[in-house]
Formats: sequence, structure tokens, C-alpha cells
Amino acid sequence: MQELQVNKESCFSVLMAVYTKEQPLFFREALRSVFEQSLIPNEVVLVKDGPLTEELEQVIADFSSERKQLRVIALKENRGLGEALRIGLDACSFDLVARMDSDDICKPNRFEKQVAFLKEHRETTIVGSWIEEFSNCKEEIEAIRKLPQEDKKLKIFMKWRNPFNHMTVMFRKKDILAVGSYQPFYLLEDYYLWNRLANANYCFANIGESLLWARGGYTMLERRGGWKYVVSERRLLKYMYCSGRINMVEFGVNLIMKSIIRLIGKRLRHTVYTFFLRKKVKSSHSKNKQEISETQCL
Repeated sequence: MQELQVNKESCFSVLMAVYTKEQPLFFREALRSVFEQSLIPNEVVLVKDGPLTEELEQVIADFSSERKQLRVIALKENRGLGEALRIGLDACSFDLVARMDSDDICKPNRFEKQVAFLKEHRETTIVGSWIEEFSNCKEEIEAIRKLPQEDKKLKIFMKWRNPFNHMTVMFRKKDILAVGSYQPFYLLEDYYLWNRLANANYCFANIGESLLWARGGYTMLERRGGWKYVVSERRLLKYMYCSGRINMVEFGVNLIMKSIIRLIGKRLRHTVYTFFLRKKVKSSHSKNKQEISETQCL
């Protein structure tokens, strides 16, 4: 009976969403990394956020024929990431749920380490990890996004920046649902959710190592700019101020600094992220890789 209880506590779902603009090759690599784990997920809930290309549909068909854990939910039209994740989370069968993006690559021991962490730290609602960022090849790491590990430090850190790498988190479904689940919030669905969890005094943690390779580069930075992003961040900062998470000075400084980053050119934004918001990795590939990226930006 005790062994059965232990096994039940190790059961978990993986929650993913995919939409038509995703790259089939990256999507295939992401799904493969989810299943090639030291601890294999009991189910993978994949939300198709609107109609997909034939190539993406083929990837799903290939994995569906091989992996009985894959459950596909098809939305007739694109609803956006927040709504897609809300629908997908409702469909997850287990309380432990791991998020995964459709173009990143999990390290083989990611889920094993996160399940073990949450079993040991029952007071923790959500645990993430660091990430290693790359552009073309995961063997050529360009930067590492390191984050605080302890709840108190994360709650302070989140006044200024997102305390989690969203694609790395594993959380307890019941706690997420208790604060209203995922909700639509342009490009900041996760940060909005973390704020609602913090306001309800749920416990945060990060594992102090990278458990995922994340695709970075100029495509990622292009998505992180523009007036729509500024408007969305202002809306989130207003929520944070009204809920008491930040004061008026912190609201103003945040809004000015983040607006500048969103509105400067992609090349300058790349510089800010590389030298101020990430830990740059020095390797035999780094110099050449940086030169290639700068050339492509011209």
C-alpha cells in the first residue's frame, strides 16, 4: 500500500500548447525531449490553439501513434496562450503539472528532479529552474538565465522581473486553480499568474541548475518588443501596484525601464539582454556565435 502511494505521488501531467506559426522541426524536438526522460510523464496534454499546418499535424500524428500518454485537445480557432493553457490545465488528470513550450528542449532528468523536489517540499506550490539559451544548436550555449531559488528572494525579485522561466515550471494544479488558473494577458500570462499566487501567499522555489535548453536569439527578442508589449506591461504593473506588491516609486521605475527596453531596436535589446539580463557563457563557440548573430542583424 505504501509503495502504491509513493507511485501515485510521482504521477504528473505535462501541459503544452502549439499554434500554426511553430516550426515543425523544433516542435518534434520538444516532444521528443518530453518523452525521453528518466521519469516519463503519465500524460502529455497538448492543446492545438487553432488550425495547424500539415507539417505540425504530421508531428502530432507521429507521436500519437507511438505514445499513448499524448492527449490532444483541438480548438477550432486561435484563442491565445492564456486561454489555451487554461483549457489544457482543466484537462490534466494529475495534481502535479509540468509546463513545456513547443520549441524548447528538456534535459533528460528534468521531470525526475522536479517531482522529487515537490515530494520533499510539500509546502512549495511551484518549482522552476534555470535555462541555457541557444540559437541554432544546443551544444553552443550563448547565455544562462539564473534566478533566485528561495521563496523570500523570489518574492522580492518579482517586483522587477519574472521570477520563473515559464517553460521550466512544475506546479500543483489545485493551487493554480484556486487563484483562477491561467487567464488571457498578452505575452504575460505567466507573470500575471505568479503575482496572483504570491498575493495568496503560495510558496515559490527554483532549482539552482539548468533543466532545459531554450531557444533564444533575435526571433525571441522580436517578440519582446513593441507598443502592445508596453501596454500589457503597464497593465500588469498597475495590478501589482493595486495589490500592494509594488509601491508608486517601483511602479514608475519599472514602467520607464521596461518601456525603454520594449521600444528600442532589436539589436540594442539584444545587447541589454546579453550583458545585463543574462549571464553570458564563454566557450570555444561563443565568439564565433556572437559574430554570426550580429551579422544576421545587419
